[in-house]
Amino acid sequence: MIAEDSVLLRIGVVKVLQMAGFEVVAECDDGEGLLAAVARHRPALAVVDVRMPPSFTDEGVRAALRLRQEWPDTAVLMLSQYVEERYAAELLAAHTSGIGYLLKQRIADVEEFIEVLRRVADGGTALDPQVVAQLLVRRRSDPLERLTEREREVLALMAEGRSNAGIAARLVVSESAVAKHINSILAKLDLPRAEADHRRVLAVLRFLEPSRPSTAPSWCHAL
Repeated sequence: MIAEDSVLLRIGVVKVLQMAGFEVVAECDDGEGLLAAVARHRPALAVVDVRMPPSFTDEGVRAALRLRQEWPDTAVLMLSQYVEERYAAELLAAHTSGIGYLLKQRIADVEEFIEVLRRVADGGTALDPQVVAQLLVRRRSDPLERLTEREREVLALMAEGRSNAGIAARLVVSESAVAKHINSILAKLDLPRAEADHRRVLAVLRFLEPSRPSTAPSWCHAL
């Protein structure tokens, strides 16, 4: 289902989804309509605008958090006009699967948009590359500074929600090399093995934590 207050954008997203083989069971333009529609239709995936009526601030995010609490089987892809990484962090901190955050401009790349939709619907996570890049520029804290340049690249692609195969293709390396980098990242971030926790998701959450003041120089990474 689609929750988007811009009529033109909503129509466009519906058409794209239908062309890709998705069934759109409902459309709405505010948070209350979203929750009512999910309760009625129980969709596999909800595409939700971050800012909706009446205040156009964080209604979509708050509705999405409530949605995942009451109907955890419904995956959520948030759409935003601007980079607002705190919303992505808030969503991922509450739910570690079936969550995505994408800038609206990405819809123009239909193939990539559909790939992200399927990834999130299948229980994965997906962060917009611009959100990841902004977090990398601002990052100044402890364990992450232990990572090598290549490990930072791998972690950034993990945060986008890419699989080992996807990371390998993007970096033009083998999947075994990616696996070694990920194991090194998990060790350097002090993430112990625990059956109840998904270490890969925990690494991304550690990456999303607000930066703490540091005297160490900042570093940036371009995706």
